[in-house]
Amino acid sequence: MSKLKEAQSILKELGLPLEQQNEIAAYTFLALCNILPKDKWSLATRKSHGVTKGIMTFIAENYNKKYAPNTRETIRRKVLHQFKQAGIVEYNPDIPNLPVNSPRAHYAISQLALDTVKQFSSKTWKQAVFKFKENNKELKEQYDRVREHLKVPVKLSSGKVLHLSPGRHNEVQAAIVEEFASRFAQGSTLLYLGDTENKDLFVEKEVLAKIGIPITQHSKLPDVVIYDENKNWLYLIEAVTSHGPMSPKRIIELEEFLKNCTAGKIYVTAFPDFKEFKKHSKDIAWDTEVWIADLPEHMIHFNGDRFMGPR
Repeated sequence: MSKLKEAQSILKELGLPLEQQNEIAAYTFLALCNILPKDKWSLATRKSHGVTKGIMTFIAENYNKKYAPNTRETIRRKVLHQFKQAGIVEYNPDIPNLPVNSPRAHYAISQLALDTVKQFSSKTWKQAVFKFKENNKELKEQYDRVREHLKVPVKLSSGKVLHLSPGRHNEVQAAIVEEFASRFAQGSTLLYLGDTENKDLFVEKEVLAKIGIPITQHSKLPDVVIYDENKNWLYLIEAVTSHGPMSPKRIIELEEFLKNCTAGKIYVTAFPDFKEFKKHSKDIAWDTEVWIADLPEHMIHFNGDRFMGPR
C-alpha cells in the first residue's frame, strides 16, 4: 500500500469525515508526520509547519505533488481546521500568542496523534486508536450530529414528520409537501418523497402498486408524488434548484414508465424562486404546471385552454 493510501486509512480509522480523507488531506497528514515515501510510520516526528513553506513544500519535494499557491486556503480551511477539531493537530504550539492571520502561523501534530500514528500496522494499533478516540470525540460523529440538527423537517397531513438532509433542493421538496399540496392538491396523500441522500425516504408501496406503478423501479419517479384518490389524480412533481424541469424528454420517459398507471397524471415543476424559473423556462414542456415556492399561492399553467388537471 502506498503512503498516500496508508495516510487515508489512518484518517478514516481516527474518525475523520470522508471529506477529510481525500488526497490533499492525506498529503497534508504525511507532511505533519514528516513521513517520507519509504518511511515506516514508527519514524513519524512532531515538527511545526507553516502551510506554504512547510506543508506544501514538503509535499512537492517528497511526493512530487505540486499544488497551486491558492491551494493554501483549501488546506487551511478544508483540512487543518478539521484536523484541529479532531485533536490531530495543534495550532501555533510554538508561539501560542501569535495574532490571528500572522504570517508565522504554524501547525504541528498533537502528541497523542503522534503516539497513535507511530503504532500503525503494529499489534497495538487498534488499542492506540481506541485510546485516541477516548480522548477525542470522533469528528465524523460531531459533524453528523450537527448535520442531523440542520435537517429539514417535513410535516405530512397525517401528522408524521420526516427529516430531509439539509440543502436547497430538499427545502423545495418540503415546501411542495407543506405549501403546494395544501393549496392545490387538498385532500391528497403523499405517495413518494425522495431525498438527496436517501432516494427512498418515503414510499407508499401498496397504493403505488394499486394504481399501476411498478414500485420496483420507483427511482425513476420524480422527486415528489402526491395522489388524490377522490379524483384519481396523480401529481408528479420535480423540485428544481439546478437542473431537471418537466421537459418534453422527461415527460416521454415518465409516460413510458407510467403506461400502466390508472390515475390521471399532472406534471408539475417546482422552483425555489422566480429567478430559478426563468433559467429553465425554455425547457419546460407544454401541458405542464409550474409552482414557485416564493410565490406559493400562484401557479403558472403552460397551456392556454385549461387549468390544473390531467391531460
